[in-house]
Amino acid sequence: MSKQDSSFLIRRIHSLLGVIPLGVFLVQHLVVNHFATRGEEEFNTAAGFMANLPFVIFLEIFVIYLPILFHGIYGIYIAFTANYKYGYPSTFRNISFLLQRVSGVLAFIFIAIHVYQTRVQVFLGHDLDFDLVADIVANPLWLVFYIVGILATVYHFANGLWSFMITWGITQSDRAQKYMGYASLLVFIVVSVIGIQAILAFI
Repeated sequence: MSKQDSSFLIRRIHSLLGVIPLGVFLVQHLVVNHFATRGEEEFNTAAGFMANLPFVIFLEIFVIYLPILFHGIYGIYIAFTANYKYGYPSTFRNISFLLQRVSGVLAFIFIAIHVYQTRVQVFLGHDLDFDLVADIVANPLWLVFYIVGILATVYHFANGLWSFMITWGITQSDRAQKYMGYASLLVFIVVSVIGIQAILAFI
């Protein structure tokens, strides 16, 4: 396999992991967190159910953490080696390309800190419950950090859907890519609302 073919294959795997399983996990995670809008008890029940799934440690390591590490580290490599060009006729797409890389770096940092503040704390003996998250976002700086982190992560996922469809040859025409752009925007708005409502519910 040539270096070019190898690079293309790695990029396709990177793109696939961004949608499956990471994108699916992101949406599921925010939906579970959204139970906080119904009250402390509802959130604790939902979080407890997820924490007690069979083989949960195996699932977290091989379906979440390892894919996140690969996608994040390779994504950072892409972000710092990509060529950024601006100007007619594709200024919007070039800006989106830049924002995708910036949001990816922000999302990687946010996820790393979020995992430390939640999952690592559980391993250290804390309960993964409403109070754990509420204590974090009680600090206004952490609340702002979480809001920015959620928006960056959701944007990276939603815009990544657009490039995923192209990378895998699903949307090839300009028209198909245009409609996929609208669909990605809708995903960003809907999932962002779910995420922001969820984090604000812990205040």
